[in-house]
Amino acid sequence: MSIITLTSDIGMQDYLVGAIKGQLWQYCPECHVTDITHHISPFNLPQATYICKSAFSYFPLGTFHFVLINLFDRRPDHVLVAEHNGQYIGCADNGLLTMIAGGMPEKVIKIPLPPDAPKNTFTIIQLLAVVARELSRGRALGELGPLTQQIQVKHNLQPLVGDDFIEGQIIHIDSFENVVVNITRQQFDMQCKNRKFRIFFRRDEVISQISETYADVPEGTKLALFNAAGYLEIAINKGNAAGLFGLQGFRRDQLTQPAGYQQLSYYQTVRIIFQ
Repeated sequence: MSIITLTSDIGMQDYLVGAIKGQLWQYCPECHVTDITHHISPFNLPQATYICKSAFSYFPLGTFHFVLINLFDRRPDHVLVAEHNGQYIGCADNGLLTMIAGGMPEKVIKIPLPPDAPKNTFTIIQLLAVVARELSRGRALGELGPLTQQIQVKHNLQPLVGDDFIEGQIIHIDSFENVVVNITRQQFDMQCKNRKFRIFFRRDEVISQISETYADVPEGTKLALFNAAGYLEIAINKGNAAGLFGLQGFRRDQLTQPAGYQQLSYYQTVRIIFQ
């Protein structure tokens, strides 16, 4: 039985998510449909990348991931389906695919939208569902369309790195208002080299150690740890770090400005100084 995951910025306030699942079961009645999240912030590709990369790695080979993020950034005439790490990703041609894959995926095809079909979410779901059905029947991706590399390319936000520092950006704030930063444990270890360090955020807030769990510090105390996905997290034990410290995520307009990174405020960045 095929697995199809859904990730979107649709939210859960109306009928769309239920209708999408109903449509999927019309075309793939044997498939198992599961949600990753429908609460991606609008237009927030860095957040979507973090969520997708962190979740997809836990699914079995052959899983189909439908990523319904920023579908209508421009008037669509096709959707993308990619094969990457033994799984399949279907999404709009808006650069998100290359951010999730960390570059060009292994195989990509474009599925054209019928010229007389409505340019809406249900048309896109129908196209992706048909592709998923055919792939689950054993057809190869290249049989369903010509392989291409002519797609929109965007690069994921990367931390700034120097000899004695690494500076990251807030990419996600979870429901507990824990703050996730785009610094991985691997990047931290490469820069740290067993040196002492101090983590700075919001000008005057400092943390000088990495905890293993929230309970390593007293209730109401700030801490830093690497979460299950391997990313740096700023939190307060049984508290709300983002709200208390006024921390904010990266905004869409900063991605479109030539000097977007330089315009980050101290509410959006976390800097680690090594000594």
